[in-house]
Amino acid sequence: MLRDPGPVRLNRRALPAVVAGLCGWSTPGRPWAQLPAGDNPDASPRWQQVRPVLFGTRPIDIATAEQLVLGAPRRAEDPAFVPMTLRSPSAPGMTQTVQRLTLLIDNNPSPIAAVIELPDDGALPDIETRTRVDEYTFVRAVAETREGRLLMAVRFVKASGGCSAPAGGDEAAVRAAMGRMLWRAEAREVAASLAQGTPLTVQWMLHHPNHSGMAMNQATRQFTPAHFVRAVRLWQGERLLLSAEVDFALSENPTLRFRFIPRGTGDLRAEAIDTHDRRYSGSIALKDLG
Repeated sequence: MLRDPGPVRLNRRALPAVVAGLCGWSTPGRPWAQLPAGDNPDASPRWQQVRPVLFGTRPIDIATAEQLVLGAPRRAEDPAFVPMTLRSPSAPGMTQTVQRLTLLIDNNPSPIAAVIELPDDGALPDIETRTRVDEYTFVRAVAETREGRLLMAVRFVKASGGCSAPAGGDEAAVRAAMGRMLWRAEAREVAASLAQGTPLTVQWMLHHPNHSGMAMNQATRQFTPAHFVRAVRLWQGERLLLSAEVDFALSENPTLRFRFIPRGTGDLRAEAIDTHDRRYSGSIALKDLG
């Protein structure tokens, strides 16, 4: 079972609230402060608030394309489903050293979208997800190496209204499906990976509305209460591949696409916990992927 986050994780979960207090963000139903983005990512007011909370005064180097890549659209087609990719390419001595990836969306009500821990023998630093973007904003990927170095990649994304967009589909059907997990991979890649020990790409998804607390029910004119996934862990057998602290910035039906090198034929399994302390678990045999 997925245990409740310990002290470190609880502190991380409290970070959005701490930053919200520092920035004076609005509550649901009130306009969000429109902060100018400018052309300088370092001048972003919310980044200036979040940076010392997460990283203190540690130096953060701007990553080269050989060290860290952040994939994000310049203008999102749907602000409630904005694809984001955090990838450290296979540069010699780099891929194996990344122990943590942090995804930040400066102008979201809660800018800390995800903090992903990568064990020594776990998933590769190559993660993709879908996010909500509430305003035009800088988006940041920060990689921390096992030597303590911080590397950052930055993109500017044009999107607005993603955090207040209503959930899609019928609410009753969404509740009925909540907790169901889906796994996907290319069958040919699975066979090649098991035979040759090459990396395997897997997409995991959890059916969950991931309510932000800022979307209004058009029938009742009331805000749907916040209810979102806050922690995810993925394993192959007993080997932990990754653990992630996440927020409502992840889209409805949160998903993680990850890459890892299989060790044997142990099942993939996942466990998640949401803000109502509901726990979800699921597994799949490698041979059943595809």
